[in-house]
Amino acid sequence: MPYTPSGYFCDRLIRERERKDGEGSLSKPLRFSDQDYNLLKQEYLQKKTLFEDETFPATVDSLGYKELGHKSSKVKKIVWKRPKEICENPEFIVGDASRTDICQGDLGDCWLLAAIACLTLNDKLLYRVIPEEQSFSEGYAGIFHFQFWRYGDWVDVVVDDRIPTVNNQLVFTKSAERNEFWSALLEKAYAKLHGSYEALKGGNTAEGMEDFTGGVTEFYEMKEAPKELYKIMKKALARGSLMGCSIDSLVPARFETRTTTGLVKGHAYSVTAVEECKQSQQKESQQKECKVRLVRLRNPWGQVEWNGSWSDNSKEWETISKAEKEKLQHQNAEDGEFWMSFEDFKKNYTKIEICNLTPDALEDDKLHKWTVSVNEGCWTRGCSAGGCRNYPDTFWTNPQYRLRLLEEDDDPEDDEVSCTFVVALMQKNRRRERKLGANLLTIGFSIYEVPKEMQGNKQHMQKEFFTSNSAKARSRAYINLREVTQRFRLSPGEYVIVPSTYEPHVEGEFILRVFSERRNTSEEIENRIEADHPVPAPASTGEDGEEDQQFLSIFQQIAGDQMEISANELKDVLNKVVSKYKDIQTEGFSRENCRSMIALMDMDGTGRLNLQEFKQLWNKIKQWQGIFKRYDFDHIGTISSYEMRNAINDAGFRLNNQLYEIVTMRYANDNMNVDFDSFVSCLVRLEGMFRAFQAFDRGGDGTIRLNVLEWLQLTMYA
Repeated sequence: MPYTPSGYFCDRLIRERERKDGEGSLSKPLRFSDQDYNLLKQEYLQKKTLFEDETFPATVDSLGYKELGHKSSKVKKIVWKRPKEICENPEFIVGDASRTDICQGDLGDCWLLAAIACLTLNDKLLYRVIPEEQSFSEGYAGIFHFQFWRYGDWVDVVVDDRIPTVNNQLVFTKSAERNEFWSALLEKAYAKLHGSYEALKGGNTAEGMEDFTGGVTEFYEMKEAPKELYKIMKKALARGSLMGCSIDSLVPARFETRTTTGLVKGHAYSVTAVEECKQSQQKESQQKECKVRLVRLRNPWGQVEWNGSWSDNSKEWETISKAEKEKLQHQNAEDGEFWMSFEDFKKNYTKIEICNLTPDALEDDKLHKWTVSVNEGCWTRGCSAGGCRNYPDTFWTNPQYRLRLLEEDDDPEDDEVSCTFVVALMQKNRRRERKLGANLLTIGFSIYEVPKEMQGNKQHMQKEFFTSNSAKARSRAYINLREVTQRFRLSPGEYVIVPSTYEPHVEGEFILRVFSERRNTSEEIENRIEADHPVPAPASTGEDGEEDQQFLSIFQQIAGDQMEISANELKDVLNKVVSKYKDIQTEGFSRENCRSMIALMDMDGTGRLNLQEFKQLWNKIKQWQGIFKRYDFDHIGTISSYEMRNAINDAGFRLNNQLYEIVTMRYANDNMNVDFDSFVSCLVRLEGMFRAFQAFDRGGDGTIRLNVLEWLQLTMYA
């Protein structure tokens, strides 16, 4: 995934500025595809025509790219229709939106539909995703909109109401009510967000739950579940958390296959209730009452249910009172929803996902609030894609985030002073880019305690720190999920979180979130951008002195009586001298490189170098040569782009991660190595630009203001 200065870096800067204006928040969501729902709706109402979305058209491209692509026989029968063409009297929502409004169609997105079913349990959350006052009657213009959380921002997604059908039946998600369409249009908006319907195939419920709430999901494997799992589930539902579960299918061929108990392997379910009821039991001629724990689940198919104990028609329902049945809302219907005992739930399901909500989703919830820190980052090949701890030479170059745990828990366990927090590392855009061959990366993270003497120092931790210190905590494993999350308990203090891919040189974008019940702060460790401008070492004596004499002789021969040299002449001088060094790999200094050197050293504005200016340049090059050799560990005449960071630092420049990414992209070759002339060219450019900035920074406050002429003069000559 290539990043370009004009693309990725500019977009990142724009996004940061937008956040300062409050955009991306719940109250001011970003407009996806730059479409304003209200303006578009008014425009089409005035034109008295129905909206057609050109950014997600009613074509094969919106359906998919492989199984639903141009060569697929499935798509030939598909006709895009508006609800008014499908049935009489279509409604957006019939009565209230409920979990029974969601029935899976011919798309493997049960994970998404299970998340939507969870969402319907909380009206406040539901109508945040599905803005109210949308209908097919009053103010109808064929346009609808939905809101999703997307990598730290809320976005508003506009769609038209043309939906894929075959024989006048919806192909994908549908409602049990034939004339209800909110769930089908919600699925369409989510498909648009990810590029196509086919992009939604396969996933886990957590992904959908988080995109509807901005929350963070914790996973529990049933075989390793804590003893208090029932209590955890009960408390989670009480505070509005969304919950899903599934049964792992070890054999791929048996994916989404029914078992004899009516459950489906490799399939996502919603947990819609956790309750305890009183049951009457006959024991030794006596009627006794006991409590039984129950879990209610829903199959997104809208059918196929559990047929064991506490299923719709089971005898267990005869052992509880009418009042208990009403409390549990027991219904005998083939609607995909069913009860089962908590013990059977633990025996049959292998994994449960609980999506905890963030403070903005819990405005009225006094029981539980999270403090959340959100950081964006990326792994860039050759610069900040260092891989896991198995690669010590590059691990330290990964992005680093300083975490300060400031307040201990209210109810510490075992009287130990500690802070509970959850770290969530999420990779971005992989689903949307699946059609380009992008798969989920294998990701994880490590947490290191910062020694007291280094606390408050915001500098990037170097290789030596990681080779001499072990991780205080880490993610359970590196895994190819969209998000890796884990809960930790550590003492108050300062820590460094290092997110990484498993192998180095793997590119991707991510967000790192830290959730805690008490106060914390986390921020990316960004070196302060500055330059020392070290004075070049004077020419040494001895062998180097003889070399200098030879160099001066060459200069005089080329410069002639004027004793000044041009860019072409400088190129000849440097290449003649550097060619004598067999331990330096170079393709030779280009004329453009030499023009930049003259721009750096030309103090009198002649466009040429006199002897004094040339001496200063030569001393700089000799100093940089020493640094270059220091990091040429293999003695092959190049340095690694990862070591380029240290070499730049030794030359007196401190940059942040974004600038190191630009340096790598600009000066490293395909093998992520930097040769000598590229190294010198980089340092020349850095020193020249720092010097120019300082000349314009008349107030000394680190900011400058340039008009277009000054900007072009500065950048064209550098």
